[in-house]
Amino acid sequence: MKTGFYWDEKCFWHSGGNYAFTFQVGGHVQPLAAGGLPENPETKRRLKNLLDVTGLARELDCRGAEAATWKDLVRVHPESYLTQFKDMSDQGGGELGLRTPFGPGGFEIAAQSAGLVKAALRSVMKGEHSNAYALSRPPGHHCLPDFPNGFCLLANIAIAVEAAMAEGLIRRVAVLDWDVHHGNGTEAIYYDRDDVLTLSIHQERNYPLDTGAAEDRGRGQGLGYNMNIPLPPGTGHATYLEAMERLVLPAIRSFGPDVIVIACGFDAALVDPLARMMASAATFRAMTEQVQSLAEEVCGGRLVMAHEGGYSEAYVPFCGHAVLQQMSGSAITAKDPAAEASVLRQPGPAQQAFCSALITELEQLFELS
Repeated sequence: MKTGFYWDEKCFWHSGGNYAFTFQVGGHVQPLAAGGLPENPETKRRLKNLLDVTGLARELDCRGAEAATWKDLVRVHPESYLTQFKDMSDQGGGELGLRTPFGPGGFEIAAQSAGLVKAALRSVMKGEHSNAYALSRPPGHHCLPDFPNGFCLLANIAIAVEAAMAEGLIRRVAVLDWDVHHGNGTEAIYYDRDDVLTLSIHQERNYPLDTGAAEDRGRGQGLGYNMNIPLPPGTGHATYLEAMERLVLPAIRSFGPDVIVIACGFDAALVDPLARMMASAATFRAMTEQVQSLAEEVCGGRLVMAHEGGYSEAYVPFCGHAVLQQMSGSAITAKDPAAEASVLRQPGPAQQAFCSALITELEQLFELS
């Protein structure tokens, strides 16, 4: 059974307008010659291009999908927010929240992005694919029900999860977010619920600045079903795998989900402009292998990845290719141009020992040890 790969050219056409990095052009902020927001189509388009060039795309089941419907969206977002978003989109675009500019047709493109994740999850739950990847853009994990932020306009994963639940395809879901920024939107949507386990591995106090604390464990019925793993800047390959092995995998195993969904950002990579971590393509491949093995153990191998952040146009494609090669079991490789440098730049023994001690503290907080 092939790995499903869901993508749509329209998602590459999402535009954030006249920005230089994360600063709006004007005053003393000069336009970039070939710039705009870090969240731009090239990181995703170049991943698809690399899959085509190596031939891996031919080993995947590449599909499009229908956009998420209004009925899908209102399960997560209030109609007042969706109406405001749609009206602004029809009038040429604008900015609704924090760092979420969009151009004409932005509403329809965001619904298309959510539709890719919905279709990927549905195909896995209906047995069409054992696992699937959605090349979704714009991303979704920062979007609150009524407030978009961090380049995210609709909560893609939550929309997909709620659609699958409404169809009776799933009851319990584990959502693991390894984007380098805290998955505050997904956390907020499920903070009071015990049927969705949310886990986020992220660089501490990167973005957002006021969320993602390890002590935030959920509320009411959801208490204990949210897990934040904030890691210090400079964290590298070994600590990511250790955090997965000692914190993430035991928590998901104990929860026993019907499917594992990954908010798959590649911005923890060592050359990303919006983070200070030291992961590599090998790190993302290894984490994928870890979670694949767990999925085989607890939920029949059912695994879905939704593309989130990652802002190095040159390097994201190699991280994504490594993940998809692992998911599909392909022998086709794309040689990592940063492989040697990433090994040489990994943290030394002192920092590694510090991070291991931090994981021990988190084990105790989460009552996993």
